[in-house]
Amino acid sequence: MKDGFVKVAAAAPVIRVADCDYNAARVIDAIENANRAGVKVLVFPELTLTGVTCGDLVAHRVVLDGASHSLEKVVRASEGKDMLIFVGLPYAHGARLLSVAAVIFDGELLGLVPRENVKGTLFAAYEGEGEFVTVGELETVLCPNTLFCHNSLGDLRVAVELGADRDEILSPAVSYALEGATVIAQMASFPETVSSEAEAAGEIRALSRRLKCGIVLAAPGRGESSTDNSYSGLCLVAENGELLAESEYADALAVSEIDVQHLTTLRRRDGGFDLPGDDLCRVYWGEALSDTALTRRYSKHPHLPDGEEALGKYCERMLDIQVSGLVRRMEFAHLDHCVVGISGGVDSTLAVMVSAMAVKRMGLPSTNVIACTMPCFGTSSRTKSNAIVVSEQLGAEVRVIDISKSVYQHFDDIGHAHDDYSVAYENAQARERTQVLMDIANKCNGLDVGTEDLSEYIDGWCTYNGDHTSMYDVNIGMTKTQVRAAVSHIAAKTDDKILKAALYDVLDCPVTPELLPIHDDLIEQKSEDAVGSYSLQDFFTHKILICGFDPIKTMRLAKLAYADEFTDEELLRWLKSYCTRLFTQQFKRSCLMDGPSVENFSVSPRTGLHMPSDGESALFLRMLEEYEKA
Repeated sequence: MKDGFVKVAAAAPVIRVADCDYNAARVIDAIENANRAGVKVLVFPELTLTGVTCGDLVAHRVVLDGASHSLEKVVRASEGKDMLIFVGLPYAHGARLLSVAAVIFDGELLGLVPRENVKGTLFAAYEGEGEFVTVGELETVLCPNTLFCHNSLGDLRVAVELGADRDEILSPAVSYALEGATVIAQMASFPETVSSEAEAAGEIRALSRRLKCGIVLAAPGRGESSTDNSYSGLCLVAENGELLAESEYADALAVSEIDVQHLTTLRRRDGGFDLPGDDLCRVYWGEALSDTALTRRYSKHPHLPDGEEALGKYCERMLDIQVSGLVRRMEFAHLDHCVVGISGGVDSTLAVMVSAMAVKRMGLPSTNVIACTMPCFGTSSRTKSNAIVVSEQLGAEVRVIDISKSVYQHFDDIGHAHDDYSVAYENAQARERTQVLMDIANKCNGLDVGTEDLSEYIDGWCTYNGDHTSMYDVNIGMTKTQVRAAVSHIAAKTDDKILKAALYDVLDCPVTPELLPIHDDLIEQKSEDAVGSYSLQDFFTHKILICGFDPIKTMRLAKLAYADEFTDEELLRWLKSYCTRLFTQQFKRSCLMDGPSVENFSVSPRTGLHMPSDGESALFLRMLEEYEKA
């Protein structure tokens, strides 16, 4: 469970109604299977040991005694297993019949938690605040509001709700989560319907996102009575709105890992959790932390959805956000032209296409987009050609402005040698381009539309007060992988064959600032040689800045996601570079211009990432140095 990962499972064995001994054997089989898989929290359906379709039999003394004796067998079978187990059974509390979750760990019955919503059932509600009770030969506590807290992993706190508890307007899960539960065990009792799987999956995704928790749901298995309903054994695992695992078959078992450390980080940002609960009982369990083998998938592109259809809709929404933001800014400022510096790179390509969409939405002619290509010492014919072709196909006014003479004059003015390729050589070109664009914008009642993306602001791969600056940056809220996805989406759906070919060639070109001299018209200066793969950078941004993971945990997940692309040494090198630049380049992010966010994360100094410009990366780098030595 290191790094906060807890392997959990929902199990729905095929049982026999009212055959408690048989059912206990099936439960024990499931426990053994889960134990071999390294599961630490295992959840069964409500009334596992009897079945939820017993009817009046559930109150019969023979069945009640059978359930108690069967529970003893399950408790004995759990001995030596580092696993928290939730098993359902009926329990006679004097003259009141309760449906309870028996919570078991390492040969001990930690407690019984009663169902709260008993409307329409044979069961009674428990009215007490907690007491010691016996189940067969077992002594334990009966308590309605209990958190099962791990001894070594403070972020792992498990609570349980049974049957229709999950259907309450204010379900027990809500109060449990507010009081600190990070994992909710849902011991369900609903039958299979044509919509039960979709409804249950949707509900736990929504609830886990709202409560910033993990949910493990087990519904009754296929051995239940089919008198009036069928049961499918639906098992689900969700975390913060994401469905991690699903199983729906005979002897179903859904296994995945919930990241309770991440959930706690999300809750800290919210500030509304871990409220004091005076009537809350805490029971402690668990052994020392151990490594958890991860089976859940970590995408190389966490800023993008999976699936072609979902990605298409996602790209359309990103484009709409960009266009809407740009239109609103132009209308507010009473401007009617967009001025875009086009390089033939993916960022400026997207910016000029967004500008074309914006003037079209405003009812203006396409020529109100002024696309300026400003070749200088490092410009290749390939990128220049792509920039012009894309802009012309959009109907923009294209201006070719060679800035070489202006830059050389500037070198002479400041006493900089023409063959001195230091940082001043590069930055002078970027700043000259910005000056040209802003002056043209002023001249034509236009807006200088920025092209830099979020990834380049994170790593600082831009010239301060050069391409770093614009009047409104439509790409500021998008990572490089999102920019590429949007351009690819437009290329795929356009009927313009010339535009399509140019866009795909733009995507095929390496990312380059084109500031150093080239030879034989080949692209030589490649951004990713200096700052690393942008796909990898965007992965780091998601894990470190959005999820709040430390560098070692980020490294662990990067190794899983990029095992087929980078060696461990390469990953470590680029992660060190990322952590260094994240801090050293903050001064550029502290004075960014306006632009729309497309996610719930941005680097806006107003509403996004807040960091001091002189913060130190020492703690982050020290962790990686220790990792490297280990």
